[in-house]
Amino acid sequence: MHTSDLASEWALLQNQFDSYEKYSLLIKLLAIVLTAATFLAGQLGGWLLLLLLILWVQDAIWKTFQSRIDARLLVVENLLSNKPQLHGGDSHAWQFNSQYQQNRPSFAGLLRAYARQALRPTVAFPHVPLLLGVALFLLQ
Repeated sequence: MHTSDLASEWALLQNQFDSYEKYSLLIKLLAIVLTAATFLAGQLGGWLLLLLLILWVQDAIWKTFQSRIDARLLVVENLLSNKPQLHGGDSHAWQFNSQYQQNRPSFAGLLRAYARQALRPTVAFPHVPLLLGVALFLLQ
């Protein structure tokens, strides 16, 4: 394996990782804009709570996909840090999909991964405050 293969893989994965972060922020922005628009229009209702929950779960799913990229990035970075030990012809690079298939969680494991991501502070914000704010408004 050549260091350049690993470096190319790292650059590709890092770009994808950053891209997922941008889309997660767009999901959060959509939740904020949607809540503000319905509030200003005087249309707050239970359906908004459901929609905000859906956006939160979608954000958690998105971040779960991102975490798979992160796991491979860590492997690639470890291989790059040990580059003097690399041997020509070794095929550690470009193993993202096959590595995921080998470690793919069960359905329940996937749901647990989504829940773990949903509870991370960087994912839960702004979803939890928006949900609480709308719920408190509706309970008045």
